[in-house]
Amino acid sequence: MLKPKGFTTRIIHTPYAREDANHALHQPIYSNAAFDFESAEQMELAFQGRLPVHAYSRITNPTVENFELRIKQITGALNVTALSSGMAAVSNVIFLLASAGTNIIASRHLFGNTYVFFESTIKEFGIETRFCDLTNQEEVKANIDSNTVAIFVETITNPQLEVVDLKSLSQTAHEQNVPLIADSTLTPPNVFNAKEFGVDIDVISSTKCISGGGTSIGGLIIDYGTFSWSKSKKLATLSKKFGPYAFNYKLRREIFRNLGACMSPFAAYLQSLGLETLQMRFEKAATNCRELAAFLETMPKVTAVNYPGKQGSAFEAISRQQFGDYPGAMLTFDFATREACFAFMNNLELIRRATNVYDNKTLILHPASTIYCDFDRETREVLHVFDTTLRLSLGIEDIEDLKSDLMQALNKIE
Repeated sequence: MLKPKGFTTRIIHTPYAREDANHALHQPIYSNAAFDFESAEQMELAFQGRLPVHAYSRITNPTVENFELRIKQITGALNVTALSSGMAAVSNVIFLLASAGTNIIASRHLFGNTYVFFESTIKEFGIETRFCDLTNQEEVKANIDSNTVAIFVETITNPQLEVVDLKSLSQTAHEQNVPLIADSTLTPPNVFNAKEFGVDIDVISSTKCISGGGTSIGGLIIDYGTFSWSKSKKLATLSKKFGPYAFNYKLRREIFRNLGACMSPFAAYLQSLGLETLQMRFEKAATNCRELAAFLETMPKVTAVNYPGKQGSAFEAISRQQFGDYPGAMLTFDFATREACFAFMNNLELIRRATNVYDNKTLILHPASTIYCDFDRETREVLHVFDTTLRLSLGIEDIEDLKSDLMQALNKIE
């Protein structure tokens, strides 16, 4: 039987886990909560995890399962779990691996809610986050000790757009018997092979590029089966019985089930459809991003442009090595003042003022006054989030229309 090799072909032709009764070309939406069993014995086996059927949609669901299988098909993962949001994916992984008295290594260059989760939320559970420069491997090593349970990194940080050498960071992690967790939301699977660069657990906000244009909220935990969980304090005992499946067993039988952050069947359906056009949409948005970065650099009123793929960027070489020709579809640029940022945003007519990224529409926001509005100025500066910076997430519009909107907005600034 022919086995498709192309990225999009594999998504579209991922077989169902079970034959559909009506041979539907798209997995139907199973919006029900519960499923019938032929006998009490069958029901017992299902709840014990010894029979691969669905019992309750908070635990597993056919529509969600099909979405997970598609992600597994294109990533080569051992296991995939779909959740209700990207933050749900992050929190499930951390609560699985960490406990009171342990610590996580991370950069302060993180998405705002992720930073608060590490800096504040898990601290109340007795879990320490050791913030350090992940581009400096000696500093990373100096922060790791016997209670370190993971290193957490964003493949491209949001909104700082920092890029870490992931192979070097992975080598550091594995030398210290610590798994590397990466949030690869800004570098989806069509441009970034996480397993190849030493990532053990991948978390993604599928709300972004995968959803097909901001259609729904979702998250993914992708387990590549590459870390020996015998080295994990919490999973060492389970690893004796389940080997590389120890992480997934703990996740699906306890953490995911008990925290209840399951993906809805309708969201899974929408995101399965979005997944089919991921490669085409992302390549268009990323191409737009590269062109607009160059365009903005020619504008006298723009004081700085930040984009990892930009010629002269400190991260240009490592971005190309890890993400090829498409190092994200997001850039930032600066004006002299906060007032100029607001005036520019208010002058835009086509580009939308909104907080999502990787929508089909191009979106702009002022990070300091929105995502980071609860932080004082001093903290924002430590995080490299400045009052003079705007974040632009590129969509799939025609590039000349985007240039025209930017130009007319720029011309109106005093």
